[in-house]
Order: sequence, then C-alpha cells, then structure tokens
Amino acid sequence: MIEAQAIADVLLISPPRFADQRGWFSESWNQAKLASLGFHHEFVQDNHSYSAQTGTIRGLHCQVLPFVQGKLVRCVRGSIWDVAIDIRKGSPDFGKFVAAELSAANGRQLWIPGGFLHGFCTLEPDTEVIYKVTAGYDKGSERGVIWNDPDLALPWPVSPEHAVLSDKDVLLPRLASCDSWFVF
Repeated sequence: MIEAQAIADVLLISPPRFADQRGWFSESWNQAKLASLGFHHEFVQDNHSYSAQTGTIRGLHCQVLPFVQGKLVRCVRGSIWDVAIDIRKGSPDFGKFVAAELSAANGRQLWIPGGFLHGFCTLEPDTEVIYKVTAGYDKGSERGVIWNDPDLALPWPVSPEHAVLSDKDVLLPRLASCDSWFVF
C-alpha cells in the first residue's frame, strides 16, 4: 500500500506481510508491483546503518546535482523517527516536513525524493536502517543542515542534551545560510 503524505511526492509505503506460525514474509521491494501503483524509481545502491544508542540522530542530509538522491528508507531492527524536509526553492511546502515512525515491527518505508533533507532519530538501542538510493554517494555533492535549526522547529523525540551526533553533523549550517540547492 502507498499512502500520500502532507507534502506531495513524499510517500509512506507499507508492504504486505504474510504471517504464519513461523513468523512472516514480506517483499520489501518489488519494482513491478510498485510501478503498477505509480512508483517509478530506479535504485543504484543500498546503504545500511547501525546506531548503538537511543537518541542517535543522523542528518539532516542531501546531495545536490549531479548526484541528487531519492531515498527509500526502512528500519530492519529497532525503530526510528524519520523526517523529510522540503528545501526546493519556490515550493509551497518549502521548510515544511513529513515524519513517520519506521520500525522492524511495522515494516513501513518512507520515500524521500530529491530536493528534500533527510534525517532520523533512533527510538531504541541497536537500531539498523537500510535505504535504497537513486544515485551513488558523492562527497562533493553532499550538503546538510543542522538538526536543531530553530527555523525548522522539528519535534525531535530526543532532548538536545541526550542527542547523539557525529562531529560533522554538529557543525552543519542553518537552512537560512545555505544557497538554493534545489528549485521547485
């Protein structure tokens, strides 16, 4: 099932699970089935992250031309609060966000198109996230915005004093000081 979100182009995908006494089975990615529902994206790479601590924040990240990435994110162990922020200059949703809880238990996935910042916060220890991307990683195309930018006012599920961040993510600029990376 594909559910439209409050911002156009961001989608919540819930693949069906087939359960029996052994557990369950799910097709987490089926290009033909999703294409029949209008989802037409090709992926070039899968990424897998592990976060040991609850309250680990990864983001807010994106890549600009020529390596703009769309991401299909799912949590395969533990749970996350996943967020996509529209940063397309001229978009009626510029600076607005869509968030969803993704977990190993619920199996949901969030599609984040190019032109959006992406980040997540772990809600449990030992959380693992896998995401497909539409372009490979390119250091020169990498951009980011500080996770607690007051202009974005994201309702992170962790207090600032308990957030676990990389050295790089602590130094990211605010959105207002960044160039226009994407145009609507």
